[in-house]
Amino acid sequence: MSLNVRKIKLLALVLISFAMVLWFNLRFSTPSIPTIAASPPKNIRYFDRTLPQSIAHIVLIPANSKFLVTPALSQKVATVEEFAQKYQAVAILNAGFFDPANQKTTSYVVRQGKLIADPKENERLVNNPNLKSYLGQIFNRSEFRRYLCGQTSRYSIALHSQSPPAGCQLVDAIGAGPRLLPELTLEKEGFVDNGNKRDALGSNQPNARTAVGITRDGSVILAMVAQKPSVPANGISLPALADLMKTLGAEQAMNLDGGSSSSLYYKGKTFYGKVDLKGNFIKRPVKSVLLVQEK
Repeated sequence: MSLNVRKIKLLALVLISFAMVLWFNLRFSTPSIPTIAASPPKNIRYFDRTLPQSIAHIVLIPANSKFLVTPALSQKVATVEEFAQKYQAVAILNAGFFDPANQKTTSYVVRQGKLIADPKENERLVNNPNLKSYLGQIFNRSEFRRYLCGQTSRYSIALHSQSPPAGCQLVDAIGAGPRLLPELTLEKEGFVDNGNKRDALGSNQPNARTAVGITRDGSVILAMVAQKPSVPANGISLPALADLMKTLGAEQAMNLDGGSSSSLYYKGKTFYGKVDLKGNFIKRPVKSVLLVQEK
């Protein structure tokens, strides 16, 4: 056998051996898995905003986060701190209307699918001759709602008479009003009657106010606008409150009980909204609230 033939055979053996080693490594090696950076957790956030005649205290609850926004009701009125203690909530905002004289609700409250507060059972409301012609509107005011659509929670604002969307069931609701966004519905909900010079909320006057809003992506905004102690008769009007909620990114928003009820609790600290003549904040217990809790 010639020298050249031997060299060719040797080279062929080397190439075959190299190919077998390469095949073996490819077949039995563990494939590498690309590392994907974990997205930062969506967390609740508090911030404030100084306005010309007031200070807005705001809590933002991101969509698809570990937090739920649900209503709660007290048999007797309670402060937001007392609600926070009872429910171990991260944040609390005062919510529905009530009658301080008899401590009964004037707003509907639904919790976990059950009606737990009915304004039709408040005799001072039902039998008030000054409100008789407005009762139809009062019993059909705006509600902040949580639906369960399959396994997904979804927030919305709707009139009490409105049915849930197809494929969704109503889990929680708390009434107040009027709706602020996409439009202000003072007359439709019976708060204002220009013909009879009725304006139950002093809608164009500055006052401490409370609101809840929902952004396009489903995040929830809780806002409590407080008066400044150094400036008498200040605060925010309802049209200005609607504008504020819009600048915060809300597409839907509604007014909650304001004035002396205005109060917001967040992680151990409470902010009150209404100031008395001496410049001290009024700490009035309330009937119902919105809770922010971990799921």
